[in-house]
Amino acid sequence: MKRLGRWARAEWGELYTAVRGPLLRRRWRAVPLALTAMCLTAALHFVHNQSWGYDLVQDVGAVRAADPLWLALLRTPLSLFVPALDLPVWGALAQILFVFGIAEICLGRWRTLALAYAATLAGTLYARVGIWLGPDNPLGLHASDAHVVDTGPSAAVVGLAVFLGWRYGARVTAGAVIAAMVAEVLVKENLAGREHLAAIAVMLLLCGISAARRRRPPERTGANLPTPGP
Repeated sequence: MKRLGRWARAEWGELYTAVRGPLLRRRWRAVPLALTAMCLTAALHFVHNQSWGYDLVQDVGAVRAADPLWLALLRTPLSLFVPALDLPVWGALAQILFVFGIAEICLGRWRTLALAYAATLAGTLYARVGIWLGPDNPLGLHASDAHVVDTGPSAAVVGLAVFLGWRYGARVTAGAVIAAMVAEVLVKENLAGREHLAAIAVMLLLCGISAARRRRPPERTGANLPTPGP
């Protein structure tokens, strides 16, 4: 049990420390983005399940690879908050509150939004590339996937979880998320699973860029330059 406790502290200690202080001081005020996103998702779910609202939500937030690219890009930001119809909405709400909340505290509101959008956009664009490659390519998709409705926060949640795990030293957790997504694709071949892997690939690329920037030595300013001799 002690060994497990030491491992947990090593794995999640840095992340726990980063979250605990702001959450204790500000409580729910520390995560306004996560709460807003959760309420928006719940509202869109309610409207989507009404006879008068189904077409409305489809028109503003449903993305398909068969759609014109400009239309898909226009709908992509809102599609993040439209729960997938084949999954329970409480799962999407819990994912948003937990992962978005931690990311908002650790990374800031705007960086969280940017990373969530980048992960979602990666999946949206991958679907088009995959269909263009075709089913005979290991990275390709069937033409029928062009008409699959692509909504939900899962790609953003997966991407944020991987980025947080890398940034705060929870490497085993990040690896477990990646392994679970690979297993999803192997067990249940579907568009959502492939898009999750695309989101992970983009997050790993951003992790690498961030690491390279942090390792870069600071530029020498004029004040630090040696004074020329007489």
